[in-house]
Amino acid sequence: MKQFSLFIVLVISLLSCIGTDISKNQSKQYFLPPQTTYNYKVIDGHKLFYRESGDTNNTTIVLLHGYPSSSHTYRNLIPMLATHYHVIAPDNLGSGYSDHPDPNTTKYTFDILADYTSKLLDSLGIDQFVMYMQDFGAPVGYRIMIKEPKRIEALIVQNANAYMDGLTPKRQEFFRTAQTDTSKEKYDFLYSLTGEDAVINKQYLFDLDPSNYNIQNPDAWTHDLVFLTSEDDRKIQVQLFQDYNTNLIRYPKWQKMLRETQPKTLIVWGAKDLKFNANGAKAYLRDLPDAELHLLDAGHFAAEEKTAEIAELILKFLYKNGIE
Repeated sequence: MKQFSLFIVLVISLLSCIGTDISKNQSKQYFLPPQTTYNYKVIDGHKLFYRESGDTNNTTIVLLHGYPSSSHTYRNLIPMLATHYHVIAPDNLGSGYSDHPDPNTTKYTFDILADYTSKLLDSLGIDQFVMYMQDFGAPVGYRIMIKEPKRIEALIVQNANAYMDGLTPKRQEFFRTAQTDTSKEKYDFLYSLTGEDAVINKQYLFDLDPSNYNIQNPDAWTHDLVFLTSEDDRKIQVQLFQDYNTNLIRYPKWQKMLRETQPKTLIVWGAKDLKFNANGAKAYLRDLPDAELHLLDAGHFAAEEKTAEIAELILKFLYKNGIE
């Protein structure tokens, strides 16, 4: 009888322990990212694609992509930010899943890209937002900002050049001649930069040490190249190369705007970038002395290489500045 009683006590004790463990597990909180959705909006007769995630009641972060990519470049960053913020990542007109109007009848410029992106944000009811810019994202973003600077709650600058300091003399000459040299030889050279070898080896792997190639996901260039298969698709990007010098000409205006508006600014820059070098990151401090600068052990596509590190820097920066 005593043995039976002891057995009952042991069973009750065991069940009690199991119940405690279940209770503990039920009380745990898991911070899983919200679902990303994949959407289209018709703007001036053309479909613009955008990725969206997060609670729309939270502050919106708009992610502006560069060349040769699309919103796909932020596929890993979006869920990290969307746990706390509402995130929108559009594809430029002529890039990714957005419509690619015929470049023989539509002249592609950064003015046009900015106009479509701004109208997309208007159509989504996004009046104010944090703006993340990389590469081509800078000329798109600064065109939006210079028209309505009060829309921007904060800037996140990731290898997004706005200073001559960030361009070598050879790079400056490349952009100038892309605009001024109308020869067939120049066009053919620019066209070659949109091909498979150039996208892989002169973009994604360009500033990586060969021993680190395995940190760059081949999904990135595989996705990009799908949208650079036709002659017209490649011509769209050539036209943007030809228009890029208009950005260098506007640098002084953008810098003046930054000095006058003093936006809260986080600079996260891949310090190994050979196209937009780290001097371009440091130059921002002349006009934005209170900006937070981080030089990362990464190249031009830092968001591909250092996704978690950049996400953490963004979340800490925005929290510290009271942007929720």
